[in-house]
Amino acid sequence: MKPRTIHAALLALAACVCALRSSAAAATTEDFTAALGAIAAARSYAEKEVAARALAATGDDRAAAVLAAFLEGRLYTTRAGDRVVIADETAGGFAIRDAATEEALGVVGRREVTRIGVNNALRSALREILAGLRLYHEDPQERIAAVTELGRAGDPAALPALEGLLATETHRGVIRAVRTAMATLNLQSTDRDTLLAAIDAVAGSMDGAVRNGLTRVAGDAALDEDVRAAARAALESIERRAELYELVKTVFFGLSLGSILVLVAIGLSVTFGIMGVINMAHGELMMLGAYTAYVVQTALPELVDWSLLIAVPAAFLVAGAFGVAIERGIVRFLYGRPLETLLATFGVSLLLQQTVRTVFSPLNRSVATPSWMSGSWTIVPGLEITYNRLYILLFSLAVFLLLLVALKRTRLGLEMRAVTQNRAMARALGVRTDRIDALTFGLGAGIAGVAGVALSQLTNVGPNLGQSYIVDSFMVVVFGGVGNLWGTLVGGLTLGVANKVLEPMAGAVMAKILVLVFLIVFIQKRPRGLFPQKGRAAEG
Repeated sequence: MKPRTIHAALLALAACVCALRSSAAAATTEDFTAALGAIAAARSYAEKEVAARALAATGDDRAAAVLAAFLEGRLYTTRAGDRVVIADETAGGFAIRDAATEEALGVVGRREVTRIGVNNALRSALREILAGLRLYHEDPQERIAAVTELGRAGDPAALPALEGLLATETHRGVIRAVRTAMATLNLQSTDRDTLLAAIDAVAGSMDGAVRNGLTRVAGDAALDEDVRAAARAALESIERRAELYELVKTVFFGLSLGSILVLVAIGLSVTFGIMGVINMAHGELMMLGAYTAYVVQTALPELVDWSLLIAVPAAFLVAGAFGVAIERGIVRFLYGRPLETLLATFGVSLLLQQTVRTVFSPLNRSVATPSWMSGSWTIVPGLEITYNRLYILLFSLAVFLLLLVALKRTRLGLEMRAVTQNRAMARALGVRTDRIDALTFGLGAGIAGVAGVALSQLTNVGPNLGQSYIVDSFMVVVFGGVGNLWGTLVGGLTLGVANKVLEPMAGAVMAKILVLVFLIVFIQKRPRGLFPQKGRAAEG
């Protein structure tokens, strides 16, 4: 055959393929348009569900967006009823675009369009349909979410689709999710062997749909006793695992609370433990740090994800500056008179509270959580820990280590310890004790400001923020050992875990009372705390 003839044959074949593809695309488009029109024309929710399934069955790439808008209540028809549109609310009405062509049609009044209604049953069906469309998504996490949704929907009709996905899937996480979903759906079977296999497959699952299915099987008198016994055993296994996970969560929340107490008490350990000053304004210095985070985020709205990182040094400087001012203006004249220091700093705390109320108003303010601190980390199904508390725990440990290094490895830390142990000798050796006093108080105040930044992620920022933690922070310092940073760390974490362990049994208020009673008894036995200072520091 001549090359020119071969070339012509190839061109003809290519033209045929293009024609077939065009006709297939045209058929898909026609089906999509017809299904979309059927949704608009449907008179009952059942008819809308049938039309929605027909729309998904077209395989058109636009189906997912239309069905998602339908689920969210954003699918409308124009007043004339000749067009299905997706509408987004605006100040003047709705910004609409054609659901079929995605052509923007401008902004119309609220009376110019009519919403295509949905009810709870239809919403459940739409979620199931959308999950089916996502079964072959390129992102494995999307596939897992879709499979989980189908399993929770409880419709055995989804089994063939899951079996088809299982035959081609290679990702282990997706395969595990598919098998769990299939077993969950098979719990509705009446076949003995199928039920036993399904029960065995879901025996360790913490999913709510699995528990519901097992509970139904265990209580169904029409089923074989062996099947019901297996379901009861699986439920008992799940309950034991749930109790274990609950204990782990309780301990984590206790460590999280303890890390907050440590972060608050570290600064107090410097001023009270090292300098011997009872600073009742410590909570307000922490409040200033929280308000600094709010101001930074308000001033930099486009940098929400970075604002906390900027707020940490800013809060340290702001609270530290206030701390130096308090020491230079008031505390320096009251060394050796702890009761007068307590009263003076209590007055400062009231002054700072009123200043904040005047500047920011008495209303609470909220600090937005950055995206990298939002959500939770699923260690295993049924055991999740929130990122914000995890990061605060790690942040508290980092601040503790940095302070420890500063006290043990820097000249300032050496001079601070020298002044603490023997002020007269340190002055004789050339140490400017008044300067060290101011810097020490500023360091403790700055750490309190940093603690306020962390607290802004767990609670609203308000003028009374510091009052909630001042008593607890003194308890941590006294329990751990006055002036001992390691004692502050161990004491804070211990009291945090004790509070969270006692809360489910005794309630939040009684748990605090029990912890306080324990501390009173403990201090009677060990007045210097868990880790008492030794040497000259203890004698002072």
